[in-house]
Amino acid sequence: MVSSNSLRGGVKIEVDGQPYSVVEFQHVKPGKGPAFVRTKLKHLLTGAVVDRTFRAGEKLVDADVEQRHMQYLYKSQDVYVFMDMETYEQIEVPGDVVGEAGGFMPENIEVEMTFYKGSPAGVELPIFVNLEVVETEPGIKGDTVSGSTKPAELATGATIQVPLFVEKGDLLKVDTRTGTYCERAQ
Repeated sequence: MVSSNSLRGGVKIEVDGQPYSVVEFQHVKPGKGPAFVRTKLKHLLTGAVVDRTFRAGEKLVDADVEQRHMQYLYKSQDVYVFMDMETYEQIEVPGDVVGEAGGFMPENIEVEMTFYKGSPAGVELPIFVNLEVVETEPGIKGDTVSGSTKPAELATGATIQVPLFVEKGDLLKVDTRTGTYCERAQ
């Protein structure tokens, strides 16, 4: 159990049987009435953010959440196979748990996996990954500053918008939080 008075950013709690992480918190002591804690919570499974207020001193349930360092090995149909970097145990994770992160995971990338009550609940990628362009329209000479974009398919299967000068075979630095092109990788 955790007291609402000790809530801090990153603390993981259960609210209505669902796991949340505290994003923001504010202890409020009004002139009239009891003190309370205003929070912004992020759902660990869906990513939804909700506002919630707790009475000061209210007891909250600790979420049974664990982070493990894993390596992505390969995909088979709609199942992703990961290896625990400490025990070398391999686990299969359904595609709906991996979600959009699957489009930016090259084989052998190391990720942080969230487990809720012993089951995989989500994948956290590094902020930037380098991915190769496998298909795009040919680049046009002189189109380096225009700000226009075109679609490009990456080696992982994801399609992102890239500047016109990017060509097939280029290695790109991609922001995994937004799924956007950053720059050419060296």
